[in-house]
Amino acid sequence: MSKLIQIHKVYKIYGEGQESEVRALNGVTLDIDSGEYVAIVGPSGSGKSTLMNMLGLLDIPTYGRYYLKGELVSELSDTKLARVRNHEIGFIFQGFNLLGSLTALENVELPLIYQGIRASKRYDMAEDALRRVGLDNRMHHRPSEMSGGQQQRVAIARAIATNPSIIMADEPTGNLDSKTGAHVIEILKSLHAGGSTIILITHDEKIAQFAKRRIHVHDGKITEEL
Repeated sequence: MSKLIQIHKVYKIYGEGQESEVRALNGVTLDIDSGEYVAIVGPSGSGKSTLMNMLGLLDIPTYGRYYLKGELVSELSDTKLARVRNHEIGFIFQGFNLLGSLTALENVELPLIYQGIRASKRYDMAEDALRRVGLDNRMHHRPSEMSGGQQQRVAIARAIATNPSIIMADEPTGNLDSKTGAHVIEILKSLHAGGSTIILITHDEKIAQFAKRRIHVHDGKITEEL
């Protein structure tokens, strides 16, 4: 496998030098290969979500180097960073983040509009993504007309509509019952089987067991890899 992600001695420091200084990431070094299924595990406040934001180009490190597909992220232009975020990384969040006034199809289409994809193509892409998560019969329903599990599947469809090479899932089962959560995990498993790199953020060891590699984070540091 080729190295997809390489971070070396990455720090994220808030209030540096002050009495209230917080080191959300404290010298993290990590490699992730293309096609891996990795779980980043830790309790609330451990730094795991900060690490995901860093890996997903939603935040920048205070210190350290981050290479994505061999390119030093700090040297990429804002335009290139936005293109990578929009096309190569799909985000799944615990809170779904769906717009209540839009249908499932329209929610999945929304980021495709921002990418400048023409209407007919983005409709087909959104329809295909919803079909892949088993919601082809709910495409024209709004979030209020769906269960929590169905809403999370819409969020997954939105994340995979552009067929990104990296899926970042932050506590994707956190608001779901165990049966529905298991369905979401099965979807992630099928995406991994299809070639996607999966980075799963979770505090739940049972959920982490589904990943091929587990990275434990505590107080901003990697404490164990399994």
